[in-house]
Amino acid sequence: MTILDKILADKVIEVADRKEFISIDDLIKEPAFARETLSLKANLLASASGIISEFKRKSPSKGWIHADADVVSVTSGYSNAGASGISILTDEKYFGGTSADVIAARPGVTCPILRKEFVIDEYQIYEAKAMGADLILLIAAALTVQQTKDFARRAHELDLEVLLEVHNEQELGHANEFVDLLGVNNRNLKTFVSDVNVSFDLIDKIPTDFVKVSESGISSPETVRELRQAGYRGFLMGENFMKEKNPAEALKNFISQL
Repeated sequence: MTILDKILADKVIEVADRKEFISIDDLIKEPAFARETLSLKANLLASASGIISEFKRKSPSKGWIHADADVVSVTSGYSNAGASGISILTDEKYFGGTSADVIAARPGVTCPILRKEFVIDEYQIYEAKAMGADLILLIAAALTVQQTKDFARRAHELDLEVLLEVHNEQELGHANEFVDLLGVNNRNLKTFVSDVNVSFDLIDKIPTDFVKVSESGISSPETVRELRQAGYRGFLMGENFMKEKNPAEALKNFISQL
């Protein structure tokens, strides 16, 4: 099994367990379900930097990156430093995050929050809305084309934006009219090896009606400038900031260099 296979197998069990404890009807009653969501798409189109800074404590490939990171201080710091959006991992086993991280971060963040999760069930979309997220991630490698469309449609019905993540040209077939942003993951989810050239290779194959995001493996302002020149408007970066003692200060310094 690849790393992605293992994550998805565990996710099926995890989601089934959560559905036993709280129903969709209960999720809809959560206060955050009624809030007006923010648009990452609009933010990226208006931003000079386009940085989507990520909060994650660990990864399957690197292990613990910042084990004791406080989600409130880091994400509020990101927001104050000028992040266009903030991505928060909610997978606990492989990334050290939980749904509680999004709930805790929401009050101190003024930009859109992406609930970064391996979505395999419609239930998780309702969860994202209930915890205060503004958009969800759909990973082409984890879904069928029909699932991607059904989940993206449901997200729009709940006033959530959709970031579709692909890694190769074949996965571009998952794009549909309910997708708001199309992200190219420079990290292969089966091997977790990163190569930013994946973004450069795919840029001309992505339909022009999607806001384009380059994800992972980005560590220098020069790379961001080159990706922006190629056509990307968003740049999702996590490890580059989270490995520092003060991730928010690292983001602030990075943006100043842009």
